Amino acid sequence: MALAALALGLAGCGSGSGADPEGGKAPDYGRALAGAPPPLARLYDQANQLLPGGVAAFERRLEELRGHPVVVNKWASWCGPCREEFPWFQELSAKLGKRIAFLGVDSNDSSAAARAFLSEFPVPYPSYSDPDQAIAEAIEARVGFPGTAFYDSSGRLAHVRQGQYPSESDLAADIRRYAR
Repeated sequence: MALAALALGLAGCGSGSGADPEGGKAPDYGRALAGAPPPLARLYDQANQLLPGGVAAFERRLEELRGHPVVVNKWASWCGPCREEFPWFQELSAKLGKRIAFLGVDSNDSSAAARAFLSEFPVPYPSYSDPDQAIAEAIEARVGFPGTAFYDSSGRLAHVRQGQYPSESDLAADIRRYAR
């Protein structure tokens, strides 16, 4: 019985494909985000990139996005739960990205592994490289993986969720609740 529970627990932490029912294809971000306001359009010009610069660069970006709510997802390529919820960030960023900014923070990971992950799970927004978890500390998402931070349109940190969302609808509900 204990071995069965352990096997089920490990299966939940596995790498998982994260593929959606349509074969893992990302949404058509070009069509979905056409006409986004200039600060968001500039963000999407860096789609799927892994950006350097640490906390200072991340905080400058938050300042540039003031006036728009921001959803920040802390992830790592080796994190099974991150892989499970990444397709939800793909979908919701396509649906809501003309009003809400999305950013990624790749923490405690290698750049090569992060780039491979992003080629598997492309997103319309950049992620900041955070090998020492300094950005994770700044957004108060330092415990475990994944983590999601919500900033309101004035730039105030409104909420931090530690751990995986159980469903896309739960993530969407928190976006509605906190990303205003």
